Amino acid sequence: MQPMTIRRAAARDAERLTALVQGSRAYSGAYASIVSGYRVTADYIARHEVFAAVGPDGQVLGFYSLVLDPPELDLAFVADDAQGAGVGRLLVRHMTARARDAGLPGVRVVAHPPAEEFYRRLGARRVGVVPPTPPRIGWERPELWFDTGLGTPAAATSEVAAAGSGPRDQRR
Repeated sequence: MQPMTIRRAAARDAERLTALVQGSRAYSGAYASIVSGYRVTADYIARHEVFAAVGPDGQVLGFYSLVLDPPELDLAFVADDAQGAGVGRLLVRHMTARARDAGLPGVRVVAHPPAEEFYRRLGARRVGVVPPTPPRIGWERPELWFDTGLGTPAAATSEVAAAGSGPRDQRR
């Protein structure tokens, strides 16, 4: 794993984070519609818990966005050239620690289908499926849950499911 730090993202990171989202090979082909035209704005960074993994040279290697109410991992991206270097694992561990520090019983993840196994290897469990929302999202997405150890996971999952019936990307 290359040396890196996790820091709070700042408004100056908005363009780089947008480039990570729009340039992700994971969202090419059939999945391209979900990130087409998407922008991470300075306002978005100010409103949410957005953290970036930064290499020793200052390059942003990845980032995540944690929404606290209801608790959800809204965005998580790792630069294509940093895949497999432990960046995603470090970001998810940081995210779950932030959620625990905030007193959250867990965090909902509506996962990109190819990312489900990654999240499950890191401890998420599948709690459901989010149906397609055409025309932008034409596929089902796995709904996952990371327990933080603070509370009853089943009750927390039910509360989150009741609070948000659709994907967060429609509520931005």
